[in-house]
Amino acid sequence: MRARLAPAKINLTLHVTGRRADGFHELDSLVVFAAFGDEVALLEGSPAGLTVTGPYAAGVPTGDGNLITRAARLIGAPDAGLRLEKRLPASAGMGGGSSDAAAALHLLAEARGLDAPDTAALMSLGSDLPVCMAAPAPCRMRGRGERIDPLGPLPELGVLIVNPGVPLSTPAVFAALAQRANPAMPETLPHWTGPEAFCAWLSEMRNDLEAPARQLVPEIGGVLTAIAAQSGCLLARMTGSGATCFGLFADVAALKAAEGALATPGRFVVTTRILARGTPQTGSS
Repeated sequence: MRARLAPAKINLTLHVTGRRADGFHELDSLVVFAAFGDEVALLEGSPAGLTVTGPYAAGVPTGDGNLITRAARLIGAPDAGLRLEKRLPASAGMGGGSSDAAAALHLLAEARGLDAPDTAALMSLGSDLPVCMAAPAPCRMRGRGERIDPLGPLPELGVLIVNPGVPLSTPAVFAALAQRANPAMPETLPHWTGPEAFCAWLSEMRNDLEAPARQLVPEIGGVLTAIAAQSGCLLARMTGSGATCFGLFADVAALKAAEGALATPGRFVVTTRILARGTPQTGSS
């Protein structure tokens, strides 16, 4: 059996810079991945198809409604037996489905000597597929999601991830966005000397989807306020289209204390670290 982490995607910034003629939006985002997420396993010798287990398995489709199934067909391995351990809530803004599909594509390419799909083919599965294929390396994602520029190592940071337990539709958030042409990040990103300088710079950037998401799910505002109030929190922000929020910490003890303070019934709360340099993702047994 081969298994691969499908890490949670975190948009440290998410600038919406315009709307395209095809209805999609132009984005400029600094994307990192967490050392926590779902797990995808390739079960060689098992019947074709996808099985789903884990704490968030309920309601997860196994047929064409799941990007893993579509990804296996896209790469030419519809006969593969795959298993998804679902550890992230769905519709949470962490790119779970895309990260799962990317993990499956990597497993199948490595195990069977297949070529990974090109960017155009990946985009047919979703705008997050190209950046998730680059995981766990930090990246700058632009365009609809097809332009990926890997970044050098980032400062080491712990991350508190909190979802209020409310699913949120990405199309609904974009529909509620009032301003669709906003400034991008600087063309040349700075060299950050440490966690504090990095987070100070991030605080000058934005997630343009946060305001419409807060209108749709007011609980997001309460979560962000609670995270920002924690001792040692260097930045509190929403990721993706929400409703998941995160806090960045340089101090491990402060991070664990914040986890205890934020954990309440109905919330998804986890502490982990940012994969600031990238780490191997595949194991076998």
